[in-house]
Amino acid sequence: MSAPLIVTLLLDDAAQQRFDRLRAAHFPPERNHLQAHVTLFHALPGEHRAAVGRELAASAARPPFEVAVTGVRFLGRGVALDLASPELLALRADLADAFDPWLTRQDRQWSRPHVTVQNKVAPDTARALHTELAAAFVPETVTARGLGLWRYLGGPWAAEAEAPFGGGAVPG
Repeated sequence: MSAPLIVTLLLDDAAQQRFDRLRAAHFPPERNHLQAHVTLFHALPGEHRAAVGRELAASAARPPFEVAVTGVRFLGRGVALDLASPELLALRADLADAFDPWLTRQDRQWSRPHVTVQNKVAPDTARALHTELAAAFVPETVTARGLGLWRYLGGPWAAEAEAPFGGGAVPG
């Protein structure tokens, strides 16, 4: 069996760098194997890599779009930045239809796009960061620039391919 596939939304470079800095500052270093990310699908079957890649390439034939960063969410043992975008919800719904036979329970229940900046910490640590980030929060708009395909390696992820919006194929 092949390692599971993960699909993410790729953001513009400036937003990615800001979110990476937040994550590096607040995520437990021993658990922080990844850059900041917006997960659309957590576990598609790796043996369907070619079909997933074709679907991502077809879905990327749209222009880049705006995504609002709308607030700071307390996760209990972490903190996330909430995102909102009608285009993102429509894109994700279309992909969910295409991937329906392969969706896990977690991927069927996806509904709130976000960027996790802290996770797996004590609740009081998370609450303190939530209070700090919420007090300084200013809504902003970032640009979704494409879709990322990753292979889950039991903690770290390996980049498989990118499908930039506006066209561009995901390699085989």
